[in-house]
Amino acid sequence: MNDPVRLDLWLDVACLFKTRSEAKRACEAGRVSVNDQTAKPNRQVREGDRIRIGRPFGRHQDIIVRIVIEQHIKKAEAKVLFDDVTPKPTPEELEMRRIERQYRASARAAGAPDRNQRRELRRLKERR
Repeated sequence: MNDPVRLDLWLDVACLFKTRSEAKRACEAGRVSVNDQTAKPNRQVREGDRIRIGRPFGRHQDIIVRIVIEQHIKKAEAKVLFDDVTPKPTPEELEMRRIERQYRASARAAGAPDRNQRRELRRLKERR
């Protein structure tokens, strides 16, 4: 039970990534570090290791490994494998995220026309 396990496998078993290949890609991209060192997917994980995972939009998640296993378990049970010590976001960060979500939604709405809008534009051009 105390045998070390590959990092990408443990991240998948702990349900921190949807698949092992997704965890492997994150490790290869340098978004995962173990004990403040960038980690490759084949790095061995042991109890007590501190893992930092880079998430989208500049956020990160800090994890402390409590239990090391290789077998997949239910997602509800997987939460006992680690302690999430990610600091809570400050009110300023929450406000920045809210503004960014609004900006992205408005940019999507003002972006390229969808299929129906393209057809309508085509009809209008043909009428001229």
